[in-house]
Amino acid sequence: MQNANPNLIAVGDNCLDAYLTKSFVTVGGNALNVAVQWKRHGYNARYFGALGHDEEAGIMLREIERAGLVGNDVEILTGNSAVTLLADDAGERRFLLESLGVGADYFPKSEHYRELLQADWVHLGTNASERLVRKLVTDGVRFSVDLSTRHFDLPLDNVPLVFASGSDDPAEPAEPLVERFKRAGAREVVITCGKRGSFYDNGSELFFAGSVPVSVVDTCGAGDSFIATFLVSRFFEGQSEQTSLHRSAMRASETCTHLGGFPQEILPIPQWLLEKYDPVIRTAQRA
Repeated sequence: MQNANPNLIAVGDNCLDAYLTKSFVTVGGNALNVAVQWKRHGYNARYFGALGHDEEAGIMLREIERAGLVGNDVEILTGNSAVTLLADDAGERRFLLESLGVGADYFPKSEHYRELLQADWVHLGTNASERLVRKLVTDGVRFSVDLSTRHFDLPLDNVPLVFASGSDDPAEPAEPLVERFKRAGAREVVITCGKRGSFYDNGSELFFAGSVPVSVVDTCGAGDSFIATFLVSRFFEGQSEQTSLHRSAMRASETCTHLGGFPQEILPIPQWLLEKYDPVIRTAQRA
C-alpha cells in the first residue's frame, strides 16, 4: 500500500542514557528514536510516552521538541523518568542501571489511545505493555513491536509484525527463530543480526539483506533507525522486501556515525544526576 503521508505513532520507552566513563548523556529509547527518525525524514509522526516529575524530564523534553515532536504528547506522571547508567570497559558497554521509571507498563491515556485507533501504523517500543499489545490486536490496529532480545515475554498471537534481535553468527540459522515467532502467532517477522544483516518473513517467504559497513562511532539507536525506515519503505512507499531491508540497513549504518540514536546536543552528565545515583555507582565500582 502506498501512502505519501501516513499517520505514524510510536508508543512507549524513552530513556536518558548516562555514559559514566565518557561523562556525557544522550536522549533515546526505542519508541522515541523511531518517532524522531520518522520526523527527521519528513513523515507525520507522533510520540506517546511518559516522563516523571524530575530534572531528567527537562533534558528529554527539550530534545523531543527540538526534534520536531510535540512535547504535550508526553505524559508527566508521578515518579522518576527512565535512566540508564553505562560504563565503557575496553570498548564494551556495561549496564550499571536500567530503570524504566514511570514508563514501565505504559498504557496511553484514553484520548491518546483513540488516536492509535486512527493511525496508519503504530510502533511499540521495547518493554511494551502486555495489556496494550492485547488491546491493539483486539481492536485490529496495524502495529509492530520491538522485542529486542526478550523474544517471548509478550503474547504474540495475531501481532501484525515483530522485530527482534538475532545472532550475528552466520553459522546459526535464522529460520528456527523465525518459525518460533510464527508458531507463537506473529504474522510477519524481522530479525536483525548486527553485522551479519537482517531477515524478513512476510508470512510466506523469507528474505535476507546484508549490513552496510561503516566506521562506527556509536551503535546506539541503529536498530531503531532500521525499524523506522523498514516500516515506511515496506508498508507506505511500496518498496519490495529486499529493497526495504537494504534501505533500512543503510539508515542503521548512518546512525552509527554519530553519538546517540539521533543527532542531538551532547550534554555533560549533570552533577545532580551523579549525586542522585551515587549509591548505584559506588556499588557498581566495588563489584
